[in-house]
Amino acid sequence: MQRATLEDVATLAGVSIKTVSRVVNREPNVSPSTMERVSKAIKSLNYQPNLSARNLASQRSHLIALVYDDPSTYQMASAGYILEMQEGALRACKNNHYDLLIHPCNYRSDNIKQELISLVQQVRPDGIILAAPISGKSGVVKSLLATEIPIILLSPGKKLSGSYSIATNDLEISSTMTLYLASIGHESIAFVAGNSSHRAVSNRLLGYKKALETLKRPFVKNHVFHGDNSVGSGEEAARNLLGLKSPPTAIFAANDDMAIGVMRQARILGLTIPDDLSIAGFDDITLARLVSPTLTTVRQPLAAMAERAAQLIMDEKLRRECPELQIVPAELQIRESTRRPN
Repeated sequence: MQRATLEDVATLAGVSIKTVSRVVNREPNVSPSTMERVSKAIKSLNYQPNLSARNLASQRSHLIALVYDDPSTYQMASAGYILEMQEGALRACKNNHYDLLIHPCNYRSDNIKQELISLVQQVRPDGIILAAPISGKSGVVKSLLATEIPIILLSPGKKLSGSYSIATNDLEISSTMTLYLASIGHESIAFVAGNSSHRAVSNRLLGYKKALETLKRPFVKNHVFHGDNSVGSGEEAARNLLGLKSPPTAIFAANDDMAIGVMRQARILGLTIPDDLSIAGFDDITLARLVSPTLTTVRQPLAAMAERAAQLIMDEKLRRECPELQIVPAELQIRESTRRPN
């Protein structure tokens, strides 16, 4: 069967070729009725745009880059949060005939700035979604902003001037989780902090401290273990915290990977969850719903955040009209890993 052309769609829809082009490229100034008519013609004819020609004509690549810290550089890494981001960004790209370039890099590398500048020069994406913790590296962000392509930061931890950021309410929701654990009877609540250079994750420690102040409880220094966001550091945290003379009855970890590491090590030590120990995490990655018992956690709307970031890159008008910092609220997910202490 001969491939349908732009002219075929225009003829069937009863509009000009230029109008079809505007619909295909998601340009403004097309009435809803015309857009619907053209969309029906596209579907009827199974029309597939010639992406190379479209990109050349519009001087756009129709490509978005998602840049994130490579989880394979961590001991016992988990890529759950990356899959959530990919899902959201891909959804937006598919709906707008864009492609998504996945670019993992080493957050600790001294060459990360030049690596990303080279990515812009060689691939020329229409924009970059920069995930945490890379989004919190001000030197990297400033260099990318100088390229003058749209840069959207996910969870940078603090507002960076001249950039668009999408985040969740890390501090407030971490305080809420700590207060929840206290409300079900836990007097001794420990916290596994993430990598201190990851500013958004650091805000979760501040939320834990805020809750202790609200409860009028003292901050106990050895009830906080500083991990690196990996499953392995969660295991190390459990060995440390559960080895205390008076171990906690609940442990709240700043991400699900570390919480799952705590769960794994607690079992090795012969503890039953949640009878002997309650465990909570943060992110709500897929694995949090698959482990047994299922993990109480904070659902960080990573997919929604990444989808919004991609939409901002594709729609210049939307960027002009929205605030530079957008907050997508998180929410508690109470599951089987927490209960009132015996």
